[in-house]
Amino acid sequence: MIHIEVNGDDMSFENEVSVAELLSRLSVQGGAIAVEVNRDIVSKKLYDTHRLLDGDRVEIVTFVGGG
Repeated sequence: MIHIEVNGDDMSFENEVSVAELLSRLSVQGGAIAVEVNRDIVSKKLYDTHRLLDGDRVEIVTFVGGG
């Protein structure tokens, strides 16, 4: 069991998950997002391979246009 923090909320998973799997489970879609893990931005190219580990802190930021 791993425990991570996502945007300030605690979440638990049976096994490690990738950034892409986390986004899918949270129903986060679209290209206008950024993901930070432990204060480091994860490149979109690495979403499928970057594994989240126990204790990781994740921030998901969605960009909204407007004026």
